[in-house]
Amino acid sequence: MDARPVGAFDSGVGGLAVVRAFRQLAPAERVIYFADSAWFPYGPRPPAEVRKRAFAITHRLLESDVKLIIVACNTASAAALRELREAFPGVPFVGMVPGVKPAALRSKSGHVAVLATAGTLDGELYDRVVEQFGRGTKVTAVAGTGLADMVERGDISGPAIAARLEQLLGPAVGRGADTVVLGCTHYAFLGEAITRLFPSVEVVDTSEAAARRAVDLLCDADALSPGPGGLDLIVSGDRQRLRATMAALGFTPAEQEANR
Repeated sequence: MDARPVGAFDSGVGGLAVVRAFRQLAPAERVIYFADSAWFPYGPRPPAEVRKRAFAITHRLLESDVKLIIVACNTASAAALRELREAFPGVPFVGMVPGVKPAALRSKSGHVAVLATAGTLDGELYDRVVEQFGRGTKVTAVAGTGLADMVERGDISGPAIAARLEQLLGPAVGRGADTVVLGCTHYAFLGEAITRLFPSVEVVDTSEAAARRAVDLLCDADALSPGPGGLDLIVSGDRQRLRATMAALGFTPAEQEANR
């Protein structure tokens, strides 16, 4: 047993998709979530800048004595996960990996589209995952420019988001892509919109897989908490705006429970 909290971070609300999945799997755990909204979005920033923020946030979370850190952001995982593990060898880190492997296994057409930020698509992690798990599958990279901004405003349905998704994903789907990988945690909130727009397309979201990995690591280390669970928010930007966006994304008052 280990009553210390679990840390998690992202540039805004996106990582809360992973936190929600984690809290459903391990409701007795207390999570400290750092929303780095003052530096949102990470996607177009240089990797060195994202890495610097990841290290700064990690230091802040470790000041709160967290027992595990979820890098709940694909861009930050691509830019900093390896370096974080090297710099903090005693801290378990769980990062986000584009779900190319499950997508390739599920695709009937052999054509997969990966919807992600430029920071993720240009990273070594993405190249390695495609090389390792995408062999024999056509993998089309689709830069989701502007989507994270829309999600950060709570805009996850309606004509504007449908038009943007059609513009971005329509060409790949038209060329035969039957599976879409959500390669940014913000995009986890767009799964329903994508399914409504492209009913024949399967959506792969790795939020639950990352959450389950975190739970498995805690189980292996006999470090599950006896409770009580909860959510603490640390926000580098506008806290009230973040809470308003959480409500727009469907987080209940209980899910928004926060002590900081």
